[in-house]
Amino acid sequence: MPRQRRRVKATRLKLLNAAREMFAEKGFDSTTIDDITERADVGKGTFYYHFTDKQDLIGELIKRMMGELMESIDKRCEDTDDLPTLLDDIVKIHIDFFRNRWEDFVLYFQGLAGLKLQESYSGLEAPFLNYLESIENLVDSVINHRLPPPLLRRFGCAVAGFVSGYYSFAVISTEDEDVDKALMEMRGAFVSSLTRFINEALSTDRVKQGLA
Repeated sequence: MPRQRRRVKATRLKLLNAAREMFAEKGFDSTTIDDITERADVGKGTFYYHFTDKQDLIGELIKRMMGELMESIDKRCEDTDDLPTLLDDIVKIHIDFFRNRWEDFVLYFQGLAGLKLQESYSGLEAPFLNYLESIENLVDSVINHRLPPPLLRRFGCAVAGFVSGYYSFAVISTEDEDVDKALMEMRGAFVSSLTRFINEALSTDRVKQGLA
């Protein structure tokens, strides 16, 4: 790669990392472009060379982070054929993924919340929908009866809600070194509940279709 292209790429990465830190400290709404450029130690014109606006930058951060998360999920679950094991693995992957990536967890948490503010952060929708669909497809691959799409979507949202809600609760209520332990202890009950929910949904759907 030519030196100029390396320099441009490095500057873009510096802006992304600075924004990632600032969003974790101040949140999407309170962080300004001036905050980001000051943290990155670059001029405002440099920011606009790389990004159209703050929303453009947020979209790229979310897309990168969610892409890595989905890759981890797909890689570790590709050979799993048992529903409880799959659910447990999916939750554990989230915990492992965010274990030493607090800034990325804040992006994940704020991104989920931002889906309700589509007029402000419309670019967040596609990465999270792809993420939910990835989880839904994995569940669909290990059950013997196809669940209706709305039920699969409820499951995907349940996983996202568990990770975002309980991880943030654990961080607030425990010492840093105990966060993962606290979540691991909750994981069994959550997986058991989700397994029961899916099996009941399967039974109900079979009855409706006259297959039971």
